[in-house]
Amino acid sequence: MAALARWVGRAIGLDVHRDFCVVAICEDGRVRSAGRVPSTPEGIRTLAESLLPSDRVALEVTGSCWEVARILEPHVQRVVVVSPDDTGISSARAKTDKLDARTLASLLWKGELEAVWMPDERCRILRRRLARREQLMRARTRVKNEIHAVLQRRLQERPPCSDVFGVKGRQWLAGLELPVEERESVDAGVRQIEFLDSEIAAVERLIAQQALSWPEIRRLMTVPGVNLVCAATFIAAVGNANRFLTSRKLVAYLGLDPKVRQSGEAPARSGRISKRGSASARWALVEAAWTAVLQPGPLHAFYERTKARRGHGKAIVATARKLAILFWCMLTRSEDYAPTTIADPQETPPPGDHRRRGEEHSSRRRDLVHQRDDARSRTRTRAPSRGLLQADGHRPTGRCASEESGRGRDTGARINKALEGQSRAADHKLLTSALRFVSHPRPPTT
Repeated sequence: MAALARWVGRAIGLDVHRDFCVVAICEDGRVRSAGRVPSTPEGIRTLAESLLPSDRVALEVTGSCWEVARILEPHVQRVVVVSPDDTGISSARAKTDKLDARTLASLLWKGELEAVWMPDERCRILRRRLARREQLMRARTRVKNEIHAVLQRRLQERPPCSDVFGVKGRQWLAGLELPVEERESVDAGVRQIEFLDSEIAAVERLIAQQALSWPEIRRLMTVPGVNLVCAATFIAAVGNANRFLTSRKLVAYLGLDPKVRQSGEAPARSGRISKRGSASARWALVEAAWTAVLQPGPLHAFYERTKARRGHGKAIVATARKLAILFWCMLTRSEDYAPTTIADPQETPPPGDHRRRGEEHSSRRRDLVHQRDDARSRTRTRAPSRGLLQADGHRPTGRCASEESGRGRDTGARINKALEGQSRAADHKLLTSALRFVSHPRPPTT
């Protein structure tokens, strides 16, 4: 979203309702009300014909805002659709339809509105099909819950099959001895489930046909764990990924970024995710993350690392965020998903090959990690000789053989010194805790 600059011409504010739209006009900083028009295609066209080609129109996001914007776009310079959270209208002391329209016109003329992204026709069609599929699936789930409630009320045992609504499950339901009213509820529910299954299959075929002509959706489906619904939901919510300059902006757009709170001298703390933007897109990414973490690969490794530190729930959400970043990289670079490979450290990357340079950097980093592990094992081996007193009551002195031979000057010198310092501190703590009664013996007990 980008803030709009101050406008010299007229700014039109529309407060859209189910039956009418309230109109306000701001010209040269002066705001006046212009009445209302019916919220019908004919009424919106009449309003559009009365506007100037240099006018700009602002309206809030509502159920019919996209159709109103589609009718007004050919007749004005620009139609701005804004989020209600960004206008401050909902928190105003006095809130009426006329004041809301005047506020929109005034903010638009001053250039203080941030426009939300308006999806194109292809995205609108995909959004409606995905929304219809979601509504059908919720209706089917509700009917299934009603049948489960009938079985629970009549103290029926668990079915002998895993799927109550499969072929064997429906045969089992048909053979149950139930009262007349309960049998009517079960039979009606089964018929509704059959109808909803056919409707869901039909809308999924339409989504699949549209996805075949959408290269971005097919590209996202190359990621393990990402199916048609997840890829289509992401594209319908985001549209063109190139409009996001960085992946962090995309993550914030989807509401997967954590909230940050800081006040006074206290350090900044991150909390729950903001959950702004498309809830269906977040749901699709989390569902895809559940499947992606079960397969070997970078996403599984990232999930395991995060789970060890933050727990399962936060690790799944973090993996969904990682998936969003991966999608942004694939779409902006026009590349399909490919598993990461380990490059040969002996190969010299040609000039300008950034991928080879990144793999060489990863190889050097692995070497440093191996050197750190070797130094840690050597430190554990030498720890008893430093932590205990010798027979004459003195500590052993002198530098380790690796430093005397010049090994301290290699690439892992700083890691070795840091590990040795940690070991000495641990040995000193052990000595002061376990041997404190050697220099200060306990008083005799009577």
